[in-house]
Amino acid sequence: MQKKDELSAEDELIRLLLKRQTELNALLEVTRAINKNMGIPVLIQMLQVILKSYLQVGKLRFLIERDGGYMLLSKYGGDIETISLLCKACLKLNKIKTPAPLSGHEDALLKQYDYFIPIYHKKKALAFILIGDFSTSGELLNNDLNFIQTLVNVIVVALENKRLFRERLLSERFQREMELAVEVQNMLIPIKAYKDPSVEVGSKYIPHQTIGGDYFDFIRINDEEFVWCIADVSGKGISAALLMANFQASLHAWASVESDLTTVIERLNQIVLINTKGERFITLFLAKYNQKTRKLNYINAGHNSTILYSKGEAVTLNLGTTMIGVFDELPFINQGEVDIEPGSLIVNYTDGLLDHEQQSTKNWGEESLIEFVIAHGDNTPDVFNQKLMDHIDFVIKGKPIDDVTLLTLRIS
Repeated sequence: MQKKDELSAEDELIRLLLKRQTELNALLEVTRAINKNMGIPVLIQMLQVILKSYLQVGKLRFLIERDGGYMLLSKYGGDIETISLLCKACLKLNKIKTPAPLSGHEDALLKQYDYFIPIYHKKKALAFILIGDFSTSGELLNNDLNFIQTLVNVIVVALENKRLFRERLLSERFQREMELAVEVQNMLIPIKAYKDPSVEVGSKYIPHQTIGGDYFDFIRINDEEFVWCIADVSGKGISAALLMANFQASLHAWASVESDLTTVIERLNQIVLINTKGERFITLFLAKYNQKTRKLNYINAGHNSTILYSKGEAVTLNLGTTMIGVFDELPFINQGEVDIEPGSLIVNYTDGLLDHEQQSTKNWGEESLIEFVIAHGDNTPDVFNQKLMDHIDFVIKGKPIDDVTLLTLRIS
């Protein structure tokens, strides 16, 4: 009898050792798959095979934490519940940190399963496992539950690492896009001021973020004419920068061969519409000046009104059309024309100049800006621009919430 008991104990030990060896082999295969960077479906399939074939788990629900909620990553066996019911049921077990039996649980859903296995990292729940139709008992029960917890923990950690790696790649890609966008924009924004006997140009460009959506340009067409433009491209990033680059190339091309601003605007609208399929738009102020006739022709396409200052008075240049890139055909185009007196100052800007988080009680808007232009319109463009920015910083005490662009011209 003693000999029989010794043989039985020896057989049990051998069975346990073989079981442990099988478990180690299963963990090794899963680890190899992870190291080979196998996809999530492969890892889930391996988990299901191990649970079904080796441990005879007849029913599984595997929920993993995502963005403050849970998603059902794997399921088989029994009637499949909705994710909301599963999450609601598992929340009743959120204080349990180790595998726990569910037999006789008061919750109607939970009592259909045999065990609840939580996966935690520090104090954060990463995943929950519900298993049913699981008949292991006795001394092997704790071993099997701990093995399931270890196996799932390895897979959950691998999934978390994959997620973090994808996020890092996306972050690096976004950063590279921003760097490319900055490089593109730096090539588009004129660095040096322009000055000749007939006109002096000064500018200020302050992007709110690394890359902004503002654009300005000054183009000397011939000895008697020049064109300038200030624009605001919707959106940010590399796509906005590329649209801006395309817009600049199109503007230079058409402004050099087409004398009518209305035609130029129509062409630019078509180009932006084709390139963006109506998903982006551009507001702009486009003007052309003839030194011989002293005529200024302009079109304001949904942009902030340019301010013309002369002899102590200021007027806004409002005629034009809608923003471009929205309509197949612009619904109307009203081209403005004004005579320019010697010494006139023309102030062009984007909406970021007026959009500030004000920390003082002083009002700041278009009327205030016009008053400032009247008070300081006799300064050179560079001096005027600096005084205006100082006024916003120290008097208005405004914090910019968008790109700020100033393009100021003094016409002799």
